[in-house]
Amino acid sequence: MRILLLGGTTEASAMAQTLAQTGIDAVFSYAGRTKSPVQQPLPQRVGGFGGVTGLSQYLNTQMITHVIDATHPFAAQMSMNAFEACTRARLPLIRLERPAWHATDADRWTHVAQLEDTVAALPDAPARVFLAIGKQHIGLFAAKPQHHYLLRLVDPPQGALPLPNTSVVIARGPFDVAGDTALMRAHNVTHIVSKNAGGSGAQAKLAAARALGLPVILADRPALPGKHVAQNPRDVMAWLGHVADRGV
Repeated sequence: MRILLLGGTTEASAMAQTLAQTGIDAVFSYAGRTKSPVQQPLPQRVGGFGGVTGLSQYLNTQMITHVIDATHPFAAQMSMNAFEACTRARLPLIRLERPAWHATDADRWTHVAQLEDTVAALPDAPARVFLAIGKQHIGLFAAKPQHHYLLRLVDPPQGALPLPNTSVVIARGPFDVAGDTALMRAHNVTHIVSKNAGGSGAQAKLAAARALGLPVILADRPALPGKHVAQNPRDVMAWLGHVADRGV
C-alpha cells in the first residue's frame, strides 16, 4: 500500500499524523499556495500536478495504490482532477471532508450558491467588509469598490491589491472568538463574507459575528464527485483496511 494524501487543511495534517503513527507508506502533497506550509511527519511534495494527465502520470510512476483527498472543500478543481485520475487508473479514492457549518437561531446568515454570488449580496451603500475568503478570489470584489475590505491572509500580498480600499492582517489560524471579536471591533466591521468551509479552525469569526449581531454572507460548497466520504481519520483508516482486504 502506498498512499497519496492531498492536503492543505487541518484535517489533512491530522490524517498525516495517523498515517505516520501506523507506519503506512504515504506522501503528503501541498498545492503550494503559501510560502511556509506546515511541516508534516510524511515525505512532502509541493506544487500542482499538471491537471488530470499529470496526476495520472504521478500515480503511475510513484506506484500509488490509494488516494486520500483532504483538500479544502472549495478546492473543487483538485478534487475533480483526483476523481478523474483515480477513475482512469482504477484506484480507490476517499475524500476526508470536514462537516459544513450550520446556522443557529441567533445567526444572521445569507446563503448564496457560489462564491461569485457573494458580491451581489453585499449592500450598495458603503460598508466595512471582513473578506474572509483567502487571496485567490478577492478580485471579484473590485465590482464594489465603495466598500472598505478587511483581508486576513497567511502571506503578505505581492504587488498591488485589486481592491482600492483595504486593510490587511497577516495571520495563520486556528483563530479564537475573543481574537476575532476584537479584530472586527477594531476595524468597525459591518459585514462578513465567507465560504462555508466548515471545521473548527476558522469558525471563530462566525461566533464573533453572532455575538456582535453582524450579518454573514456565506457561499455554499461546490458539489464534488465520489461516493466515499469520511469526516475523520479514524473512518479513513477503516476504509483503507476495507479496500485492502478486498484486494482493491
